[in-house]
Amino acid sequence: MSTKELIKITLNLLVIYVVGGVLLALIYAYTSPIIFKNNEQEKKDALQKLIPEADKIEKLGDWHPHEKHAEYFAAKKDGQILGYIVQSFAKGYSSYINILFAVNKDLVVQKVNILHQAETPGLGDEVTSPSFIGQFVGKDTEHLKVKKEETKEYVQAITGATISSRAVTEDGIKNGNIFLKKVLDGEKPEGENPHGSH
Repeated sequence: MSTKELIKITLNLLVIYVVGGVLLALIYAYTSPIIFKNNEQEKKDALQKLIPEADKIEKLGDWHPHEKHAEYFAAKKDGQILGYIVQSFAKGYSSYINILFAVNKDLVVQKVNILHQAETPGLGDEVTSPSFIGQFVGKDTEHLKVKKEETKEYVQAITGATISSRAVTEDGIKNGNIFLKKVLDGEKPEGENPHGSH
């Protein structure tokens, strides 16, 4: 192969590389705002489903469980606070579990939504099942404890998935509730940003 042919091939590859890069950048520039908008809408819908009677869900601030960015909100109707919604992260058996939960003004759990998890299929991923999630309704901070035996007072662990059960219950929801109480009591947990600041 001559030097001339080699230069020609190199230039052709360079053009293909540059054009491809420009096209990818244009596609990203076009789709990125759409993806962001869709994600924001999904989050808004998820928040609304937790306290559907609220006419306004107002962000109160940010916090960082397991050094991950999470948010917390006040749910209002006609200017009156109905309850609060906290996003939390829990360290499960094989993943970080992204949790959204709602509490009333007394910090009693009303609803739980697992936004994302990658726990063991058929075991840990049962944390998303209605039978497990349903146990949290009506529980205050003191009763957010996992028990292996059958219980109504506390949260019964999923058989074979105690780590995942405990992660959601104690690491995720209980710690989120403790954090929220500190903020509402006027304490500022270290490194956190109340009132929606960044």
